[in-house]
Amino acid sequence: MFDRNGDLPPANEAGWKDTILVYPGEKVRAVATFNLPGVFMYHCHILEHEDAGMMGQFKVE
Repeated sequence: MFDRNGDLPPANEAGWKDTILVYPGEKVRAVATFNLPGVFMYHCHILEHEDAGMMGQFKVE
């Protein structure tokens, strides 16, 4: 994770992650590296959030 609400993440959140807990009203920036091109998905684990833009795809070329 890169930052949480503009501040460096706490020590327990430093390093590589594949899941990030985000509380309501928070902003989190993450950095990812992709070794292969393709279409990838991001999503929230609360199904109702699908309609609020918390589920989608992005393309890496």
